[in-house]
Amino acid sequence: MDEPHNNEILLDVENLSVRFAVKRGSSWGKKSYLYAVDDISFEIKRGETLAIVGESGSGKTTAALAVARLVEAYQGKVMLSGTDFLKLEKEELRQARAQMQFIFQDPYSSLNPRVRAERIVREPLDSLNAVPEDERQAIVDNLFKAVGLHPEQQRLFPHQFSGGQRQRIGIARALATQPELIICDEPVSALDVAVQAQILNLLRKLQQEFGLTFLFISHDLGVVQHMCDSIAVMYMGKIVEHADRLSLFNNPLHPYTSALLSAVPSVDRKRRETTKRILIPGDPPDPLALPKGCRFANRCPAAQAQCDLSQPELKEVAPGHKVACHLVDSKAVSPL
Repeated sequence: MDEPHNNEILLDVENLSVRFAVKRGSSWGKKSYLYAVDDISFEIKRGETLAIVGESGSGKTTAALAVARLVEAYQGKVMLSGTDFLKLEKEELRQARAQMQFIFQDPYSSLNPRVRAERIVREPLDSLNAVPEDERQAIVDNLFKAVGLHPEQQRLFPHQFSGGQRQRIGIARALATQPELIICDEPVSALDVAVQAQILNLLRKLQQEFGLTFLFISHDLGVVQHMCDSIAVMYMGKIVEHADRLSLFNNPLHPYTSALLSAVPSVDRKRRETTKRILIPGDPPDPLALPKGCRFANRCPAAQAQCDLSQPELKEVAPGHKVACHLVDSKAVSPL
């Protein structure tokens, strides 16, 4: 892929927030808001992959759902090829959905058990009517071949496939409308380790073949290590670190990122011996009563008094490397 093509921004998310109303006490109690995603911004260049990683409850999946308008955003912009996806309505939104497709986490529940595989993959083409009817079957045939399934499997029902094969059907369905962006929400977490590698290799192959752009959601830094061009780390609804893959793995700056990386298993004996395991004590703060300062401060092994006073901004401390930590300055040195 040529360099100018790579520099084009396909997805630009600005100040995205998602909140959910929560009532405390009786039905007449005061309404509180849980900010599952709190004012995050990121961008993805065309043909590249951005991973959003974090533990359960960090807000990564909610952020992806908000980008795809599968949950309602409270505020922000989602610019897809220069158009604000959040402002589209009715027919404009229906047509724009063809450009943004979703691969879901669970290949067992994301496919209709009463529908044959052929119809599952063809359904987006039928609903959008963007392709002449006499061409749709050829597209389905090509998609089955592209994801490594046999033509005769088109007549089977989902229960007749293995987990990895079901996820291949989900990938074929996502590709049917020739989308510009595919959001992968933990696409391999429900699969065996050996099958995970097969699906990740398939996604990389399809990306090169079709020039796809991925937003990849995962809790596992080991999975994204060989998959992504850049990584955003989320904690309690905020992005705490954002960098290209090599910078993040070679020089993690936020203590939370360092702790996540120290837990990634490695077959490299030398790396295992030199990697210091960082344990994160305690529990995350109450999402309905967030602290005034850094949200990670109560668990951070490097926390100082200033960390409790104000929330750190996500700032660039090295070219392309952003971190939200009071203890990291322009020297880009980890506090741990």
